[in-house]
Amino acid sequence: MSQTPNNSQIISMKLSEVLGDIGVSEKIVLKRRRTFLLMEVVDTTARRLMGKDVNSYNFGSQSEGSTTMELDSDIDTLFGYHSYRYLNVIQNQTERRPGAWNVLMVQDETTSPGYCLLQLLQPDYLLLLHKLSLDAKKFVADDKGRLLMKNTYFDDLVVKYDGKNGPAHVFRGNAHTNDEDNVIAWYCKSWPTEAKPWLLKQGIGGWPDENIKRYCKNTGCFIVPVGSKSGKNEELEWRISTSHAERRLMFSLNITQIRCYVLMKMILKTFINPQCNDVITSFMCKTVLFHCIHNTKSTEWQEDNLLQCLKSCLSLLQNNVENENCPHFIVPQNNLLKGKIPASVKPKLIEILQSLIDRSTDGDLLQSISIDHLGLRYIAKMGVFPGIILHKTIQSHESPDKIPVKLLRHIAAQLSISHRSLLKCILEGGNEIKQNRSAILTLVKRYEQSAHILLIPFLHSSFASVIASHDLDINKTISSEAMALFSAGLNSDISSGKLKLASALYCSGDMGKTVCILLKTECEYDKKYVEPICKCCKHPQPYIRPGFFDKSNTGNEDLIKYITSFCVRFLPCEMKCVPHELHYEMYRSTQVDMSHRHKHNDYWMDWAVVDSLPYLYFLQYKTFGHLQKATAQQRALTELIQTVETEQNLGHRETALNLIGQCMEQENRHTDALNFYVRSLNMCERNNVAKIHICRLLNILINRKVPEKRKK
Repeated sequence: MSQTPNNSQIISMKLSEVLGDIGVSEKIVLKRRRTFLLMEVVDTTARRLMGKDVNSYNFGSQSEGSTTMELDSDIDTLFGYHSYRYLNVIQNQTERRPGAWNVLMVQDETTSPGYCLLQLLQPDYLLLLHKLSLDAKKFVADDKGRLLMKNTYFDDLVVKYDGKNGPAHVFRGNAHTNDEDNVIAWYCKSWPTEAKPWLLKQGIGGWPDENIKRYCKNTGCFIVPVGSKSGKNEELEWRISTSHAERRLMFSLNITQIRCYVLMKMILKTFINPQCNDVITSFMCKTVLFHCIHNTKSTEWQEDNLLQCLKSCLSLLQNNVENENCPHFIVPQNNLLKGKIPASVKPKLIEILQSLIDRSTDGDLLQSISIDHLGLRYIAKMGVFPGIILHKTIQSHESPDKIPVKLLRHIAAQLSISHRSLLKCILEGGNEIKQNRSAILTLVKRYEQSAHILLIPFLHSSFASVIASHDLDINKTISSEAMALFSAGLNSDISSGKLKLASALYCSGDMGKTVCILLKTECEYDKKYVEPICKCCKHPQPYIRPGFFDKSNTGNEDLIKYITSFCVRFLPCEMKCVPHELHYEMYRSTQVDMSHRHKHNDYWMDWAVVDSLPYLYFLQYKTFGHLQKATAQQRALTELIQTVETEQNLGHRETALNLIGQCMEQENRHTDALNFYVRSLNMCERNNVAKIHICRLLNILINRKVPEKRKK
């Protein structure tokens, strides 16, 4: 191919089109950012309202919008303790806070650039010793008499993770979920001393401008529990992180700069790391990008110059490798490559980078990138072969069209997890909640003032059910306060809020209103596009219905109210709002089963939890039975069975099977009932109340047969 600038411009424009086609477009980048910032708000709100002084931050490629379907970047979450148990992280003595436990960031001749020690200041650490009963696992006194915090301090807070990646605890995903890297860190509200010169540094293209720098300065920094591999005190050092500022820098980039970064990561994954032991990281690529943008005019970063921008970044990366120095963009004294490149790898790495630079001139290297079929898409754009062949070749389950679907499910999952955590908080204060209605209403107002609008309706429904259960226990009627809260929670999603109200009304004996709500809910529940949502436990999502796929592309997070169906959760303190058949689920675990439960994730097993659609038909069966409408009752039972047999994405199928079994008992179809209980137990052999149902039913059948034989 010709290497004329005109040809380079053509290649750059076609390449930009390809990247847009795979989701690196302004629309999708903004949608990714909106999604993960929203997840931050929901998670932080839940944690704060549970009394935890922690902010949740989603950093990295997912929240930046600098990823694609097949790059499949991890979800990087940092939990920043802002004032944990009154602990105050400071950079100098003037920031000490009276009455707080002040921890000083110490940087001296022993610490690596970009790292610090954390010293508990006297007399504060004497108070800490008394309050926390500190042990050698978390603190050590050095030869200077300083009490220093080890960077293993947070290790006890995280359980059952799948590995470590630097400071991050790694939780593996599956074919349908991303891996998660979770970091726990201290927050310091002041900007790092080492980073202050960066605020005065001027770039050739005027980036970052003064407004961005001012914002970055006000973000402070995080103190992350990991030491430098080349430092003298790896166990005691903590890394100073400016992740918040770096995310703001990413948010300020234009689409060409984002695309250049995505290309670098694809090249890294395709050509470099498989041969060079992963010595180059995506964060180094981001750092190189920042330096290139800082040192070039903004007019260079245009769609028709993408190829040249990529070449410049690769050339700078090669220069960094040759010098074994990749300076951190904000704290340049911190060399990201120090001690990272083995002598045996360096010549090969330089050779690969030179080859990539040469091949980037005419776009030749692009053809070999299989990630998101970028190479095939590129040569199709260049007219090498017809697009119809491309379409047939790249028909895969990881189509970029699924990005909005995944993003909507991310938000729904966060809502489900946050709601579950808040219910645990309610449960732990169960006695007070049952006895003090005014306290509940006060707590609801706190949520209304601070929670994200998507989370509020779920909380309204839960609090309404707790109050209604207390009402029914005392007065046999549901109070106006509870009804008002039920009303406010009706539109949390398509079904769960409505079913909470219907369940309470059923238990109060108001069958007429119950039927009205159930029929209305069924009418609104379009099975072609409503997707069940459950994050009680990890299970694969094998199927996404086409209707949900299509609807997800038509709007933002508000779609959750119309095309998702969350599972229905009942706490023990809601017992009076739960049909007796569902009570059993609160007693699913034997002593042996308890040992098979995850201490921190499976607490919901002490509740009654059921998927919305099976519960809808179960309540219809029960309600029509009370109203003596036999035809409608049998239709409801048929729909219940059909749902369990055909709906692929149920999170609590074993519970639904247990409900069907109890319906069969009421139909005097005991053999069928036993079959459903056995199916339930085969599906979930631990923590399943089907064991009790089977024993109970066998006892009934045996005791019934004995008298019959005596009569003969």
